[in-house]
Amino acid sequence: MQLIGTIVKGIGGFYYVEAADSVYECKARGIFRKEKISPLVGDCVEITVNDNSKGTIDIIKPRKSELIRPPIANVDKIFIVASIVEPMPNTSVIDMMTAIAMHKGIEPSIIISKSDLSDIGWLYDIYTTTGLDVFCVSPVTGEGIDAVREALRDHISAFTGNSGVGKSTLLNGLDKGLGLNTGEISEKLGRGRHTTRHVELFKINGGYVADTPGFTSIDIENGDFISKDELPFCFNEFLPYLGKCRFSSCAHINDMGCKIVEAVENRIISKSRHENYTSMYNSVKNIKSWQLD
Repeated sequence: MQLIGTIVKGIGGFYYVEAADSVYECKARGIFRKEKISPLVGDCVEITVNDNSKGTIDIIKPRKSELIRPPIANVDKIFIVASIVEPMPNTSVIDMMTAIAMHKGIEPSIIISKSDLSDIGWLYDIYTTTGLDVFCVSPVTGEGIDAVREALRDHISAFTGNSGVGKSTLLNGLDKGLGLNTGEISEKLGRGRHTTRHVELFKINGGYVADTPGFTSIDIENGDFISKDELPFCFNEFLPYLGKCRFSSCAHINDMGCKIVEAVENRIISKSRHENYTSMYNSVKNIKSWQLD
């Protein structure tokens, strides 16, 4: 029997494909290994199922999008979760992930979690200037849960963020039937323990949602590299000003006649976001495309 479905989990060399209202355990055909292609959670695939309901993945359909970290395909939206406490939010990591999402054509949104534990004003103010959707949530009080649930409708979405920010807790709040294991913060290490170790898609409100392992950096060698010329287009609030600076070669750092710098000075663009852009720009400005081959 041949079916078309979606990979909802991959672990230990086995892939679990949802097709025709069932989930089938599948192995990938050897040709994918020879061609150095790895199936990803989120892939639309053609499978052959035998009498034991075991299957093989025969064809991987073309991907609309692909993330390396977390490893997932065909994502429409990515929700970057940052807790206001334990662990404290790291805006440079948040901005790296929003830039990667923009670069890959995925709509990024920010979720500020644990809003019941501390004042979120300073972080909220940074990201409301970006034009991106910002959600303030607390699974304890229920704040923001309904708004996030509605944003998931009819999309393939990924939840990502540093370990311990409360991704699994939030997903449990979105759908009580999930029963995901939640992480525990290590005071010594300042990060989560016993947290998600693989990517898995869950059905919520007519869409698929991924709870993903934590991330710590951009994976330049495996496809998350953004060149200095592409980087300004990955900051949503920069877009209205691009092409309007005095010089066409403007790097938007401290250049004379730069409209983006002017917007930062006028507090239209967040100083924090611009500082993180500058840091990212300086880290890639001397990397040539041939060095990545």
